[in-house]
Amino acid sequence: MSNLLIKNAYELVTCKGNHPKHGKEMSDIGIIKNGAIVIKDDIIADVGDTEQILKKYNESEYKVIDATSKAVLPGFIDSHTHFIFGGYRADEFSWRLKGDSYMSIMERGGGITSTVRATRNTSLNDLINIGKKRLNKMMEMGVTTVEGKSGYGLDLETEIKQLTAMKELNEIHPIDIVSTFLGPHSVLPEYKGKEEEFIDFMINNVMPIVVKNNLAEFADIFCEKNVFSIEQSRRFLNEAKKLGLKLKIHADEMVQFGGAELACELSCVSADHLLQASEKGIKNLANSDVVATLLPATAFCLKEDYARGRYMIDSGCAVALATDFNPGSCFTFSIPLVIALAALHMDMTIEEIICALTINGAAAIGKSDVIGSIEVGKKADIIILEYPSIHFLPYHAGINIVETVIKNGKVIG
Repeated sequence: MSNLLIKNAYELVTCKGNHPKHGKEMSDIGIIKNGAIVIKDDIIADVGDTEQILKKYNESEYKVIDATSKAVLPGFIDSHTHFIFGGYRADEFSWRLKGDSYMSIMERGGGITSTVRATRNTSLNDLINIGKKRLNKMMEMGVTTVEGKSGYGLDLETEIKQLTAMKELNEIHPIDIVSTFLGPHSVLPEYKGKEEEFIDFMINNVMPIVVKNNLAEFADIFCEKNVFSIEQSRRFLNEAKKLGLKLKIHADEMVQFGGAELACELSCVSADHLLQASEKGIKNLANSDVVATLLPATAFCLKEDYARGRYMIDSGCAVALATDFNPGSCFTFSIPLVIALAALHMDMTIEEIICALTINGAAAIGKSDVIGSIEVGKKADIIILEYPSIHFLPYHAGINIVETVIKNGKVIG
């Protein structure tokens, strides 16, 4: 039976919309008390009050899930990760806790260079198997769509290998994967002082193959002091746009650099990190549809100040939240941790947090027209909590309370 009916939800969170929600809109998540959802095949066919829904539909024609005393939400969307990589950097985490600087770690052969070396030495099949295990754990926490970036190859062969792993995983795993080409993720020692040459290599040698083989939807660049300049980032992203890729940008993470402003200038789909975004950058974001994707678990792991989520929302920005799962600065894909940090350290309400992980997360990957909310015509990506209210998400701090995961109308967890 391909039809599914969910009834008696104590709280049914709809998050209705087809665009990023800005500012005060983020508090409007459309809760229906005693809600019900009708799913036909993989599409939501009807949503409303249980009593009214049951008058219109015959339960015997559906597989029925009784969500009495449970909250039902759209599936979570993790819109910024680096989940395909080889090797680990656990030692570096301990070194940082002892006060070692990034440069001293690099001098020991650590940092991103370590992950690049390990990823180059990991086979495609091993990357797929590793990725599958990580996706399974993400799924348990209610993630139904994830964005994944390359950027641990910094050469042709490995960048393609990372993106190919994601493409193959998208075909075999229930979670939908949106792939991003992040060739200019860092500058290896051999390219120091030759960043323009490296950008040329990515534009002329790697990007055309990525596009030709349909390996990515987005292009991204680490726009940061001592990495890639505003002009280099503008050049790379403009060339990506010419080839049909949508744009993202790592912006204003370490210093106030103008990355948010560039994101708005180029109409990027999202600007990510933004710990040091300027007043002008925040104002520009608020007046655009560029989604401000904030990554509180990274600040937590690095013991840095958090992005100004409360201020950005009050200023009218459309804010999304994501994990930034990666082997160096944030080795976690814990959605419960992100929720706790956003509530306790970024002063976001639970309504805003849910919006940031659903409809705004969908907008941050250019898919708010098909996922991110529970409404007629959208894909049936839905999660059911073990508790009756959304307020248990931050209250049961850091604990996964997702009981059931439905992807494309099928129960997968």
